[in-house]
Amino acid sequence: MDENQDFVPKLTGKQKAALVVVSLGSDRASQIYKYLGEHDIEELTFEVAKMGKTTNSMVETTLDQFYRLCLTHKMMTDGGMDYAKAVLEKAFGESAAKSLLDRVSQTLASKPFNFFAKGDPKALLSLLQNERPQVIALILSYMESEQAAQILENLQEAKRIPTVMAMAKMDRVSPEAISIVEEEMKRKFDTIITSEDNMNLGGIDFVADVMNHIDRSNEKKIFDELDVTDPDLSADIKDKMFVFEDILTMDDRSVQRFIRDCDSKDVVFALKTANEEMKQIFFNNMSKRMAETVKSDMENSRNVRLKDVEEAQQRIVNLIRLLEDKGEVIINKGGDEDNVLV
Repeated sequence: MDENQDFVPKLTGKQKAALVVVSLGSDRASQIYKYLGEHDIEELTFEVAKMGKTTNSMVETTLDQFYRLCLTHKMMTDGGMDYAKAVLEKAFGESAAKSLLDRVSQTLASKPFNFFAKGDPKALLSLLQNERPQVIALILSYMESEQAAQILENLQEAKRIPTVMAMAKMDRVSPEAISIVEEEMKRKFDTIITSEDNMNLGGIDFVADVMNHIDRSNEKKIFDELDVTDPDLSADIKDKMFVFEDILTMDDRSVQRFIRDCDSKDVVFALKTANEEMKQIFFNNMSKRMAETVKSDMENSRNVRLKDVEEAQQRIVNLIRLLEDKGEVIINKGGDEDNVLV
């Protein structure tokens, strides 16, 4: 039995969840909230609001349990049951490992379309490409954003835009709708997953996250067509994600920070097709010596492929996103009052 375990049974599951949310802080907690349904948010907020005094032991034990569950979930999805069992038994003992595996197994088994989680992208694509865009959108909404991006960027172009639109406009999906899709997939998969509650799926935030993982060339193609098909939806998605052109909205200190970690070759290639305003943003926020070197290399770089330019821009964007996650740069978006500098 874990140390301080005696302090935790006094807390219900909801109280433990509230304690974790409070311990994470408002910024990180807000990231969790966007994945919850309205009912769950209401219940969790209620528990947070009525939370009284807690002891250090209660907090530490609850966070330890939460960490172990997260660790177990990751090991089971990444390495499989046998791998997770071996590692957990060595770390926490046979009894604790069994308890963790049982709890996480129940969670994974209850998630619709969980059999897609470790599927080969090419195999999944071959199975999904003949489905209706609405069906593809529903299934992608249950995937991790990286996996969904791989499927989306390889879909035939005629289905990509309808699928993106279906994901973005998806809100709450009933168990009946999920059952219909599952029924269609019975012929191809043996496992039938059920869901008891409506779930928040897709939406603008999810599509933006998926688009953030798509290569820049396909990203441009999708937005070029979406700008024509549904310009308002295209604008909404863009407002939720960060693209190379958004560097123009960043403050000087943030630009200086990401340039410090940039590969100079990426800067040279990325600026080959950039407008003068973008070039000045870079040149004004790097040392005089570096600016002179980049300008010289740009003049000497000829016959650069557009693909190389786009890949360099994407690497810079990925670096900025990584630094933002660490809180080292600020990405400003229209109407984002939280990022106003004072």
